[in-house]
Amino acid sequence: MADYDYDLFTIGAGSGGVRASRVAAAHGAKVAVAEEYRVGGTCVIRGCVPKKMLVYGAHFAEDLQDAKAFGWTAENCTFDWKVLRDNVLKDVDRLNGLYRQTLENHGVEIIDQRATVTGPNEVTLADGTKKTARTILVATGARPHVPDCPGHEHGITSNEAFHLDAVPKRILIAGAGYIANEFAGIFNEFGAKVTLINRSDQLLRGYDESMRDRLLQISTMKGIQFRFNASFRGIVQNGDGSLTVSMTNHDDIEVDCVMFATGRLPNTEGLGLDNAGVVLGGKGEVAVDEYSRTNVDSIYAVGDVTNRVQLTPVAIREGQAFADTVFGGKPTMVDYDNVPSAVFSHPPIAGVGMTESEARNKLGAVKVYQSDFRPMKNVLAGRNERSLYKVICDGDDERIVGIHMIGPDSPEIMQAAAVAVKAGLTKADFDATVAIHPTMAEELVLLK
Repeated sequence: MADYDYDLFTIGAGSGGVRASRVAAAHGAKVAVAEEYRVGGTCVIRGCVPKKMLVYGAHFAEDLQDAKAFGWTAENCTFDWKVLRDNVLKDVDRLNGLYRQTLENHGVEIIDQRATVTGPNEVTLADGTKKTARTILVATGARPHVPDCPGHEHGITSNEAFHLDAVPKRILIAGAGYIANEFAGIFNEFGAKVTLINRSDQLLRGYDESMRDRLLQISTMKGIQFRFNASFRGIVQNGDGSLTVSMTNHDDIEVDCVMFATGRLPNTEGLGLDNAGVVLGGKGEVAVDEYSRTNVDSIYAVGDVTNRVQLTPVAIREGQAFADTVFGGKPTMVDYDNVPSAVFSHPPIAGVGMTESEARNKLGAVKVYQSDFRPMKNVLAGRNERSLYKVICDGDDERIVGIHMIGPDSPEIMQAAAVAVKAGLTKADFDATVAIHPTMAEELVLLK
């Protein structure tokens, strides 16, 4: 048997790579992981974790206004972006340290360098050192896509948004996915004038249409402006540092910041996978089978770099399944059915299973139950914002095939509701469950 430096060499220490490396080491493998930036990956360092902290911070803007109706006087409140920014970055440092500690505690060697694939069982580090491994795992994640238009270098992505010196007075956000809508809500609550532009006329493709329409309605009511069917013509920086953006189908707009949130691309560029003959897809994603193995037997890939489902918990599941399969003697496939997801917009959206249109196209006749209501807190606060819950049922037994929600705490509620959908429960099972009153979640068991 060939003699290798490691049993497993992982490229990328994000959520998927860390889980795979830690579990493989626990199974007895000799493991090294190479990371050119920081341990933790997009989610922990420049994604969902610091973004959620900004979401929490942004919610105080409305909470302070609503507090007056509840008898609280909060005068002369001011917001200091740098305090929030620095506290968030400090917590990112803490998490980075914890992730490193977890790997080290499991005996995983951390190599703080970029690594590229130079053969089926070989990687080369940035300093020229070559390492060999029986198995190579690619877990390099994805990066923000930046449109190729004149002046695109004047824009930022979500990566840089966490490091801004100040909240832009006027910001143009390009895109209509979850990142665009989340940052639109965040910056709007922090007092920025927000304009969101998109090439199509839809937000959040893939989410239920009713939820998308409700978010557009509420966002517009909050003062966020939308320009649909708009593509960049160019971005020009003015003498005072502001930016003039020209686009199709709309007038030019002057802003202080342009943020691109136009999707994410798998990080395979310059990774050397072609040296080992690994097949890539049309967007550069690593093509893998149900066990995350590429066409080269010794090379696997997990997480966003495979462009299957770009969600942190999915990458973690894939990393766990890979380690159990290859090093634990327990072949494991990830089940991608009924994966719940959320958009931390203002208010947030959460969903699991099929949307109404998907269910009708796939199943034919389905029954839809809805609750359109104003949360109790909004009533007393005088806020007209309404929540919407939708449950989609199939067949005579009314098996629940989809749940979709928009409203306060929807992601928190959805986590438990997703278990019911995954388990194949029916509307009758929900009806038989006693409500917790008064809550928003009780609407799910009171639908008629």
